Amino acid sequence: MGILSWVVLGLIAGLLARWLMPGRAAGGLVITIVLGVVGALLGGFIATQLGYGDVNGLNLYSVLVAVLGAVLVLFVYGLLKQKRLI
Repeated sequence: MGILSWVVLGLIAGLLARWLMPGRAAGGLVITIVLGVVGALLGGFIATQLGYGDVNGLNLYSVLVAVLGAVLVLFVYGLLKQKRLI
């Protein structure tokens, strides 16, 4: 996947994760994209390690894995932000 695909997938995953996560979200569009891309990478890594395949394009499976990873990243980000570590 090219860099533009990662940004698009990160934006989609970040926006969907923000929509799924309850509460007030800190950060704007750039933070959403960055956390979405990080979530996509993390979700792809975890899925690969568990034997479910990897994030290999803009398809439904990749978006689902990326969103789950982004939710995890947003959850950890929220915990760190709450404890004022970030």
